[in-house]
Amino acid sequence: MRYFFIVLALLVVDCLAGRSAMAQQESTRLPNILWLTSEDHGPHMGCYGDSLARTPHVDQLAKKGMRFRMAWSVVPVCAPARTAIITGVYPSASGALHMRSMVPWPEEQLLFPAYLRKAGYYTTNNSKEDYNVPKAVPPWDKSGANAHWKNRKRGQPFFAVFNSTKSHESQIRKRPHQAITNPADVRIPKYHPETPEVRQDWAQYYDQVSAADADAGIHLLELAEAGLAEETIVFYYADHGSGMPRNKRWAGNTGLQVPFVVYFPEKYRHLAPADYRAGGVSDRLISFVDLAPTILSLANIQPPAYMQGHAFAGPYTAPAPQYLFGVRGRMDERPDHVRSVTDGRYVYLRNYLLHLPHGQYLEYQFQTPTTVAWKTLFDQGKLNPAQSAMWVTPREPEELYDLTSDPDEVVNLALDPAHAETIARFRKVLFDQNVRVRDVCYLPEEEMHRRSKLTTPWGLGHRPETFALEKTIEAADVAASKVSKIEELTKFLSDTESGVRYWGLIGLLIRQQRGEPIPWPAVLPLMNDESPSVQIVAAQLAVLAGSSAEQAQGLALLKTLATPEKSDVLTSISALTAIEALGDRGQSLWDDLLLMNTANLKLPDQRFSPYIPRLLLNLKELKERRTSRK
Repeated sequence: MRYFFIVLALLVVDCLAGRSAMAQQESTRLPNILWLTSEDHGPHMGCYGDSLARTPHVDQLAKKGMRFRMAWSVVPVCAPARTAIITGVYPSASGALHMRSMVPWPEEQLLFPAYLRKAGYYTTNNSKEDYNVPKAVPPWDKSGANAHWKNRKRGQPFFAVFNSTKSHESQIRKRPHQAITNPADVRIPKYHPETPEVRQDWAQYYDQVSAADADAGIHLLELAEAGLAEETIVFYYADHGSGMPRNKRWAGNTGLQVPFVVYFPEKYRHLAPADYRAGGVSDRLISFVDLAPTILSLANIQPPAYMQGHAFAGPYTAPAPQYLFGVRGRMDERPDHVRSVTDGRYVYLRNYLLHLPHGQYLEYQFQTPTTVAWKTLFDQGKLNPAQSAMWVTPREPEELYDLTSDPDEVVNLALDPAHAETIARFRKVLFDQNVRVRDVCYLPEEEMHRRSKLTTPWGLGHRPETFALEKTIEAADVAASKVSKIEELTKFLSDTESGVRYWGLIGLLIRQQRGEPIPWPAVLPLMNDESPSVQIVAAQLAVLAGSSAEQAQGLALLKTLATPEKSDVLTSISALTAIEALGDRGQSLWDDLLLMNTANLKLPDQRFSPYIPRLLLNLKELKERRTSRK
């Protein structure tokens, strides 16, 4: 009998030890991670306090989990925003800022799901990659319509992405549409005019956000029915702000703020952010560059040192940042250059190409009825200052908005001397950020590619011996300033750094538009510069301010640079934009350019294929409008 009790005791101890080992194994098991994403919508959801929204599934997820009050997408348009996510670095640092571009990326710096695959995860992406960098090491076990976590090996942890396209910009303007939201009920932002088109588009937008929410509900139900709801960390977010004009593509809060909801089941609560609580709201500022390091942290992988974001969950959680940053480069066929920053209350925008309006003509954006109606009213002189700001030139170099009193971002406090201290703070924060991340996109796109042929744009930005980044940023700040003098800009024209010479010319172009005299003798030699970007602006100034012979020389140079066979596609985009900006002064080039054969363009990547045809189409319409005026 004594022997029996000894054996029984040993069995109990062994059983308890087994249970303890199982419990320890269960607590250290890598979590499943599910991303539910959607396109082109801001925080217009019930969980963010929008009473017009019908988003029950994400609202319920937020009730179980936590939402972040302020999350920014880095870029207010999809492809570079996704590139920020997949690389963990700012697209302005990788060179991948410009819409549907393609830049080489260091092969040793993997797209973050590839690190998960190495750690044993099954990684899937169900809809849309759309990255501006190549996939040297495949990040996904499966990508495409058939990609699903169900196809993993038994017991294998998964990282799965399901993206809904229901709320995309293209769906806002799709007709016919079976309306659910009453257009009379929508709130029209102060920057939009009160028209039937605007009300219709905003109402349809709300309907499409509901459709995206329904897609999220399908995937959440599927997870629950598989018994995995308490085994999986869930994220929901959109890829940037609303698809409405002056939301999408706008580098302020309405273009960059996204809904962001997370749910951590009890089993993985130890991995959650420190302020996580059911139904809670986090005031931590988060950015798309934070996603890669955060997911790696959740998988117990230390984020690589090159990643520029801050993990907000898991064992490698980093201190919360004080600021979020936004960037805007070329949007489809139109070059632009804007940087922005927020501390959660104020939003500061730094505009650089002041001679161009915020609302440059984009063929795709002008398919939305709101855009057409809005621009038509501006042309007719029927808009107030807040509604006109999208279209006027010159742009203000700086904009500052207080989101607590001005969520529509229409009252520019940068014009108020009372906010000089705040402006000075944001200027320094932005400059320090651009230097810290090595913002190589202070070079024009074509110049960045030209100078990084033997490396990558990332590599160029990190080689101060070959690219004077700080000096280039300083020149850009001077060029896009109201107080800089012509003499200061003229000195830039003889600098050894092509970025400095470019911004010196841009500063002169801005001032020429204001009617200031141009130091033409200093500009003339730059039509023979080694940099095509510098040549383009110098030629533009020649047409605007030179003698008859110099104007002819400038037009001839622009024609050559606008022809891809004689230059390259990216240079052609910039040259065609410059020719169009000349208006009637460039009309002698129109007929020849319109004969350009775009069917066999030598493209650096197919992602660039729409842009030259769109610019030529607009040039054709410009010619037709001029002919009709005669």
